[in-house]
Formats: sequence, structure tokens, C-alpha cells
Amino acid sequence: MRAHPRQDLLAGLTVAIVALPLALGFGVSSGLGAEAGLATAVVAGALAALFGGSNLQVSGPTGAMTVVLVPITAAHGPSGVLTVGLLAGLMLVALALARAGRWMRYVPAPVVEGFTLGIACVIALQQVPGALGVPVPEGDRVAAVAWRAAVEFARQPNWTAVALSLSVAAVMLAGARWRPTVPFSVVAVAAATAVTEVLRLDGAEPIGDLPPGLPAPSLSFLDPSALSSLLAPAVAVAALAALESLLSASVADGMTVGQRHDPDRELFGQGLANIASPLFGGVPATGAIARTAVNVRGGARSRLAALTHAGALAAVVLAAAPLVSRIPLAALAGVLLATAVRMVEVGSLRAITRATRSDAAVLILTAVTTLVLDLVYAVIAGLLVAGALALRAVARQARLDQVDVTGDIPGGHGDEERALLAEHIVAYRLDGPLFFAAAHRFLLELSEVADVRVVILRMSRVTTVDATGALVLKDAIDRLHRRGITVLVSGVRPEQRRALESVGALDAVGPGDRDWSSTPEAIRGAREHLYGAGVLPAAPPPPAAPAREPSR
Repeated sequence: MRAHPRQDLLAGLTVAIVALPLALGFGVSSGLGAEAGLATAVVAGALAALFGGSNLQVSGPTGAMTVVLVPITAAHGPSGVLTVGLLAGLMLVALALARAGRWMRYVPAPVVEGFTLGIACVIALQQVPGALGVPVPEGDRVAAVAWRAAVEFARQPNWTAVALSLSVAAVMLAGARWRPTVPFSVVAVAAATAVTEVLRLDGAEPIGDLPPGLPAPSLSFLDPSALSSLLAPAVAVAALAALESLLSASVADGMTVGQRHDPDRELFGQGLANIASPLFGGVPATGAIARTAVNVRGGARSRLAALTHAGALAAVVLAAAPLVSRIPLAALAGVLLATAVRMVEVGSLRAITRATRSDAAVLILTAVTTLVLDLVYAVIAGLLVAGALALRAVARQARLDQVDVTGDIPGGHGDEERALLAEHIVAYRLDGPLFFAAAHRFLLELSEVADVRVVILRMSRVTTVDATGALVLKDAIDRLHRRGITVLVSGVRPEQRRALESVGALDAVGPGDRDWSSTPEAIRGAREHLYGAGVLPAAPPPPAAPAREPSR
């Protein structure tokens, strides 16, 4: 932190300017008010910067978390949100101690992009009442609430609010393309506030102002007997905080050279931040991708930048609360509308949808589920469908191919014996995984083997065997035995032998050794079996050893 203080201080101030309207807007959207958003940005931003696992991460209230909090606020009120935040923080600390951070990297990209797209749509719908200048209708389904707000606007239009929100959004989007380093959100909000003050002096109706002042919120947690009803929402909040924070830290790593975050330490820092934030009246927090990206682009080199961001916002709370309370809700709605638009990476969506139909299906399913149900169900549904499609793709790689054994017959046999061996012995090569998703296809294919005397299963290319695969293989061998066909196995790997032996699959192999190390050795065992069964003519006696001359 002492190496590049000037760069870090400038980057932190830049992030604070960008974060101010976002913190206000997300606080209002969560249902706890603008002061809750600022408290979260200050407290969680400072603690996550100190104890987190990324040098460049900036934490605070986010749109994704707001989406999860809205139904909690509707069902349990502000006290429910504070309690959920505290429980989620404890869960994050437990995940950190269990070293669960490494597992978050296995979330597929279509699921991440899908719920990001869904969250952007939900955030945009949440801003409809504020952008239209109407009171927020009752309900926790954003689409229904937005529709009721549109109906109310049709009865009593408020074109001033619409003009303010659309102007703020347009200035932010156009300014980001023209001068990405300039905080146009603050410029647009300040201009909208000035216009509102002029209209107010002229006697116009207030355009959805924030509550006057930023008073210290009174803390109120739910009774312990009601905690059971909040465990599921707390799990959802903790999962989202972990996923979004680690994703944001990974984005920061990708934008720099030599920076690598510690995922378990990041979970620990986010846990402490979420434990402390409710104690100051704040909402649950996560690592914020947009603010982290601004921090990196601003030249941040250490945690000092994120701490400066939190300190600057604390100064706003202490010194400029009366000014902040004059910001119209329509202006903050415009800020969040622009934020929702900028969350959607069209290039990434296009690349994923063009990759495979499975990826496109997972992305669309996750986005629609986020919009129709909620984020938790969306992530679960996306992971389940992605896992099922991945299993199907892996299962399709498993193959059972018949191979020619002529080249593997050891030398020293005449052409007639080679022809007889090739006639009575058939070999199959198993490629890929022999597990539950592909095993039953093996059973069907092996059961349809033509009438021969010996079947050799070459398993050197089998990548994995689970209990289902071993049981199915044993069943196939038993079916062949009932048809009078002897089965020999070659090339079983040591790591696969345990699964086969546990279900007795190798006990069904025979006669002689249970399995052979190579195909030529298995053919030798099959030849001896065929001679013993009388299928082949009696084996010629081995040639006599030449007499040794007496030594002189």
C-alpha cells in the first residue's frame, strides 16, 4: 500500500464517484433506503478490502444482490434483510474455513452469463416505477410490479420523471463510449438534481425525492424463533455473494499482470463484511464487477484504492447527507437502467450462443428462470441442466468397437490355426468412461455379440469405471456365460481394478487368470481354453530341446 499511494488514492476517489449513485440506487431498490446502500458501501467496502483475498476488489451493494433481497424485504421487512445478511456472513466464513473457494471456478460460463442477463432484466424492471414517477405497487414479482406501474402511469402520466430518467441513462451510456474515464453518472445525477430544484422553486410537484436526510438506521433483527424461515434465503445470499465476489476477483486478475486472488481468503473477507454490514444498517454485499473494473482501469495497485473508496463515501455520509437527500428517484432509476444495459456483454452472449446448442440452452434457461422465478432457482436449474448436458456429451464419447485379433495372435502358429483362432475369438475395445450415463449402452451392445467361443474385452483405453459401470459389465459377462461364451479381460488399469473387484466383475472372468495384462496374453489364454474344450485340434507337442554336446 505504500508503494504507489498517489495512483491508489486517485483510483479510489474515481471509484467512489462512480459508486455513490449506485450505492444510493441499490439501497433504494432493496427496500431499506438510500442510507442502507451507503452504509453497505462504506462498511463492507472497507472490511472486504482489508481482509479479502484480492488486492484490487471493490465491494458493496450490487444489482444481483438487490434482486435476491427484494422478495426477502417484501416477506420479512428490513429486519429480515439484516438477519439474512448476518447469517450469510457466518456461512461465508464457514465456507472459507472449509476451503470451498476453489469449487466456485467450476460454475459454467453459460450459467454465469445467463443469470447476469436475467439480473440485468430484473434490475431494469425494478426501475420502472421510479422512472415513470409513480409509487411502487405492491408485490414481489418484478414483471407484475412493472406492469402495474405502467398502468398507473397511463392514468396519470409524469413525463418529467420519464425525461429525467431517460436523460440520465442516455448521458451515462453515451459518455461511457465517448470518455470512459469520466464519471458521467455523477454529472448526470447532479444535473438532474439541479433541474428538479429549479422545478420545485417554480412550484412543480416533487419528482420522487429520497427521504429527507440520511439518519442512522435503527437496528432490528428478527426473533430467533423465526430464523428457520430465513435459512434458505441466507443460503441463497451466501451463494450469490461467494459466486459474484470470486467472479469479480477473477475479472480483476484477468485485467492485470501478476495479480492472483486467494479465493478462500476472499470468502473470509466477504464473510466479515456481511457480518458487520447489518450491524450498521447495511444490506448484504458482494464484490462488484463494474466498480472493480473501474478501480483497475483507474490505475489501482493495492488495497489502498478500495479503502479510499470507502473513506470517500463515509465523508459523503457525514458531510453531504442533506445534498444527497435531494436527488430525485427518477435520476437514480436512470442510473440503474444504464447499469443494467452495461451489464449485458453482447459479445459474450453471441459467442456462447454460437458455441453449441447446449450452451445456448443453458444460458437462455438461466436467464428466463432468473426473470420468472428468482436467482437461486436460476443458478440451480442452470447447473443441473449444464451438468446433465455435460454428462450426455461425456457418455457419447464412450465406445465399444470390434477389433481384428489376427495381428495379436502370437507367432509360431500355422495359417490353419490362425484362421481357427480368428474364427472362434472376437475382441472388443472399450474406449472412454464406463460409468452410469453410458454403461447400459455397453450392456446392450455386448449382449448382441455374435455366437463365438471366446470374447476378449480390451480395457486399456477405459478412462474411468464407477459402481454402475462395473455392475453392468458383470451383468454383460454373466449373460455371455449363459450363452456358453467365455469372456477374458485384458489391460485393466490398477485404479479401475478396485471398482471391478468390489462388485465381483472380475470373478465372472475365466477360466484361468481373472484378467490379462495384454491382448496377446489373453489370446494365449483363449487358445489354451479352446484346445482344452476340443474346439481346436490337439496342440502339437512342443519341439524337443536339441541334445547338448558333452563338454570337453
